[in-house]
Amino acid sequence: MKTKLNMLILASSIASIGISATACAQENLPYQKPPQSILALADVERAPAVSMDSKKNMMLLTYRSTFKTLNELNQSEMRLGGLRINPVTNISSSVNYINNVKLRKVSDSVEQQVKGLPKDALISNLMWSPNEKKIAFTHTTSNAVELWVIDVASAQAKRLSTAKLNANLDNPFVWFKDSENLLVKVLPKNRPALLDASKDLPTGAIISNADGSVSQNRTYPDLLKNRNDEINFENIASSELHKVHVSGTSTLWKKADMYAGESFSPDGKLLMLTTIQKPFSYIVPINRFPSKTIITDIAGKPIRTVNEVPLTETMPKGFSATREGKRNMNWRADKPASLTYVVALDGGDPAKKVDFRDEVFSWDAPFDQAPKSLIKTVQRFTNIVWGNEKLAVITDSWYDTRNEKTYFFNPSNPAEKARLVFDRNSQDIYSNPGRFETKRNQYDRRVLAIDDNKAYLIGAGHSKKGQFPFIDAMNIDSLEKTRLYQSTYTDKIENIQSIEDFAKGDVLVQVQSKNEYPNFFFRNIKNNQLNAITQFKNPYEGLKDVSKEVIKYTRKDGVQLSGTLYLPAGYDKSKKEKLPLLIWAYPAEFKDKDSAGQSTHNPNAFTAPSYGSFIYWATRGYAVLDDAAFPIVGEGNTEPNDNFVPQLVDNAEAAIDAVDALGYIDRKRVAVGGHSYGAFMTANLLTYSKLFACGIARSGAYNRTLTPFGFQREQRNYWEVPEVYTKMSPFMNADKMKTPILLVHGEADNNPGTFTLQTERYFQALKGLGAPARMVILPKESHGYAAKENILHLLWEQDQFLEKCLKK
Repeated sequence: MKTKLNMLILASSIASIGISATACAQENLPYQKPPQSILALADVERAPAVSMDSKKNMMLLTYRSTFKTLNELNQSEMRLGGLRINPVTNISSSVNYINNVKLRKVSDSVEQQVKGLPKDALISNLMWSPNEKKIAFTHTTSNAVELWVIDVASAQAKRLSTAKLNANLDNPFVWFKDSENLLVKVLPKNRPALLDASKDLPTGAIISNADGSVSQNRTYPDLLKNRNDEINFENIASSELHKVHVSGTSTLWKKADMYAGESFSPDGKLLMLTTIQKPFSYIVPINRFPSKTIITDIAGKPIRTVNEVPLTETMPKGFSATREGKRNMNWRADKPASLTYVVALDGGDPAKKVDFRDEVFSWDAPFDQAPKSLIKTVQRFTNIVWGNEKLAVITDSWYDTRNEKTYFFNPSNPAEKARLVFDRNSQDIYSNPGRFETKRNQYDRRVLAIDDNKAYLIGAGHSKKGQFPFIDAMNIDSLEKTRLYQSTYTDKIENIQSIEDFAKGDVLVQVQSKNEYPNFFFRNIKNNQLNAITQFKNPYEGLKDVSKEVIKYTRKDGVQLSGTLYLPAGYDKSKKEKLPLLIWAYPAEFKDKDSAGQSTHNPNAFTAPSYGSFIYWATRGYAVLDDAAFPIVGEGNTEPNDNFVPQLVDNAEAAIDAVDALGYIDRKRVAVGGHSYGAFMTANLLTYSKLFACGIARSGAYNRTLTPFGFQREQRNYWEVPEVYTKMSPFMNADKMKTPILLVHGEADNNPGTFTLQTERYFQALKGLGAPARMVILPKESHGYAAKENILHLLWEQDQFLEKCLKK
């Protein structure tokens, strides 16, 4: 049904949730809208997104609708190799389109409407040209993806080509270095018609084999299933490469193939071109299909094959595992045409004992000499920030210990020992030294910003006393740091975006407060002058008088917790009327109690409600504890999930105790909710505690035996710790569940492990065992919800459920 929801409603124990005794097991209910106070906050006009050129001279403002429509979701769709694409238009079926584009000089307040945009524009894939004088984008029509370009100086848009682009494998174009030409993926002229297997009689069985190799793969969605899928996948992935000039002329640059990646060298003279190869797989998605990478010249002539990756169906176990062979192959940002890549020295297996895990290589064009080893890492390679010939920054990390190390090294002299810069717990946010600032070099690539033998760090500035973002200068020789600037706001947040002029001290920042929308400013850190760039208004005026504060409290084992507490506008804290409380949370795993107790909550963060939280209900007379901390700690050899359930309950009890101690709530009228892993949390809390009057669980997984090779941050498989999987599975313990629960799920969930079947089977178990439950399946929705009709109805469902469970 396009305009109605099919909802299954359980009538058992209906008195506890206020449903009429004559209610049927199913309802065909037209879409509903939430109360006006919620509707006014949900159905708002978005402020534009901002993109600036590198010199901060021009600003691109992009506008899109707050929601999609159900009609937008109700499009043709094929699900192949982990992709969801529209086979008619040949672009992802989940694209969030931009509807309008404006330009503005950063130094001016006047916005220019871009002229000549297509009617009913569906814009995506915006990309500035290397010289930043043009912006290319795609427009999706009813049957094709088109290539368009904006001239920045005149704010004029025009269509470049009538060819149908292939955007099935993400962005279908890349700029040549000259800013006059684009390399574009175009549908082959004679592409075969896609097969519809629904009416074909099978010609044989579908067979898969296991050769004895250990292969612990996640439960991926949308995989290939048969020979027809393979044929269709090859067709939707195949493109011709065309060279399109900004004047509109187009020439065939390379014949059809399954092109999956195109990247020009920094000097623009070479192209790294990656194609998908066969055989395909029925158990892993496209990113683990075979591939081949070649280097061509600017005319498309092959120079050398630089990488061949086989089908990767078998991987070692663990989050620090990786595949064998060359990986992370990219152009070095600091050289004109040099490749860099990483090779695992442990075969990608975290269980092996080795001195070094990874080795980083550099390979200079024309690739007729052997690659050079640059550095070996003790832990798994994470990333490199290239600087110059004598300095680069490399980071490695190890999941099991949550350790992260950062080094300075000399890429021109591998014999020179790397210098340890930071050695830290990656989960320790209070000690985070920040990120190294970068700047554009002569190749228009981002490299380490070095000035007067100093590198610069920009940090978020979280601490026990609050959040105070900072800029540090680090002496490259001594590693000594000097604080150049630290925000002193206690009633706002000043997020530092970039350093624009090191000599003058000009910095781009974004400032926000509880009721002030995040806006951009230039701050001079030498004279502290602040100049506004944007002046976006708060679209959520209905929340301006809602009380907001961060509360901190302690779990009974000493772990420090926190959450953001909202109270209704006009609530008299001295009289302490007892309100119902809503808790929204998402569990997170930690390896130590100190890190688990750190908080990023800031009462000055702009309050921007969405369907993903309970904040709306502060306007409906509820107290709301949003983003309540729910850490699960496993220290030493103990894994967090070994004690998942008791810590979950302890977190909830501490949160309720903290708000109750303030005198604001009736602790017998408390609800808990969450999405995805938060839904899993909710079902477990209702199963194993009596703390809550009801719960809302959206798009969760409830039977962990259906994700047997790990889930969330659990690395062990079911057969290693069956007791953990069983105890953590609400489905396995459905007989213990007696508390009303609202189960919501998207009909077309695309997230690994949270298939819609998880909610359907859990609901059936609850229904059969006599538990009070209601299930709402949102048509056409994936793991995150998008259609206005569905989201507004979801808010209505939640409001009705909470009113019945907590107020009546």
